[in-house]
Amino acid sequence: MPPAASRAAVPGGPEPDAAVIQRSLEEPTRFGEIFRRHAPALHRYAARRLGGPDADDVVAETFHIAFRKRHRYDPSRPDARPWLWRIAANLVRRHHRAETRHYRALARTGVDPVLESFADRAAERVDATSLSGSLASALARLSRGDRDALLLVAWGELTYEETALVLGIPVGTVRSRLHRARKRVRAALAATATPAKEDHR
Repeated sequence: MPPAASRAAVPGGPEPDAAVIQRSLEEPTRFGEIFRRHAPALHRYAARRLGGPDADDVVAETFHIAFRKRHRYDPSRPDARPWLWRIAANLVRRHHRAETRHYRALARTGVDPVLESFADRAAERVDATSLSGSLASALARLSRGDRDALLLVAWGELTYEETALVLGIPVGTVRSRLHRARKRVRAALAATATPAKEDHR
């Protein structure tokens, strides 16, 4: 996903999200462009957190709510991602228990394809199966706030500033939550990596 700066309006580039949303007030079908731009990334994020079926529901409801409330959209914000992710984050919170069960199940049963790619970037030499389980277990133990901040940045690919907008908290709080969450996840991955290294001696 390109950085936030590259999603701003550029001469000759795509019409900014804000302009599309404003046009959709008179021509509702134009809102479909917002869905086409953002639904795939939003679905990937929700699926990583909840699994496929619940992700489908979250994405559908996110855009249903966004369409109904589009008249409230702040036209000074060209990029709709933080607005959409904030709606989705509130919906994901309703699935907090299901999300925790999802991670605990992954920790018990092995590799999840989505978690695996994240795990490989975190520690390339560790066995993927045990690492995915360790990562899932660590995510299950994070507080809701720390997990939201970590995964909005890591999987939602939002900046710290965008994450602060989504969660309605100061950027400094985002940084402190990320620091705490990353420290706990790194500790879990290190605990898994140490026995693996010893086995190859």
